[in-house]
Amino acid sequence: MAVFERLAHLCSATESSLSSNLFLSPPFHSFTIFLLELSSSPIPPLLSPSPSFTPIEKTFNFDIPLNDPEKDAFSIYYGDQQVIIGGFVLFFPNYSTFLGKPGFYVEDLFVRECYRRKGFGKMLLSAVAKQAVKMGYGRVEWVVLDWNVNAITFYEQMGAKVLPEWRICRLTGDALQAYQNANV
Repeated sequence: MAVFERLAHLCSATESSLSSNLFLSPPFHSFTIFLLELSSSPIPPLLSPSPSFTPIEKTFNFDIPLNDPEKDAFSIYYGDQQVIIGGFVLFFPNYSTFLGKPGFYVEDLFVRECYRRKGFGKMLLSAVAKQAVKMGYGRVEWVVLDWNVNAITFYEQMGAKVLPEWRICRLTGDALQAYQNANV
């Protein structure tokens, strides 16, 4: 994803740092990840399903086979069955004082290139929206890079409003360290 967003030079995440931060709390209380798992046959049911979320299962029939040259690098196995990770959405709760309700903030939505334009991104965002509605949340929001015209068009077609008057403000790295000592 960092390569696609032209931000690989800023990426310092590792498998260890992701695993130590992302899997410490129950779903929907902190970071939650929905994986897009793809298989040529039905995926076996979870051994210990979550009481707060039921996986979404859909069958897609494509006219031509999908060519995934990296499928082995993005696979997991359920017994002998190979399941390919085609993408993911990572989100977490936030709060709107304007709505007086919590919501979800989508930090990352990513579908691997060979699986794009097949409805999978829409399915992932729809799953987050469905969970927000189920929990009585007021909104789902995210940011999009201004050069990513395909994503902007996709989001607008699904009914999302792109808010050009808002700007992201960020303290990170040296600026974050320096500001911790600001005179208040």
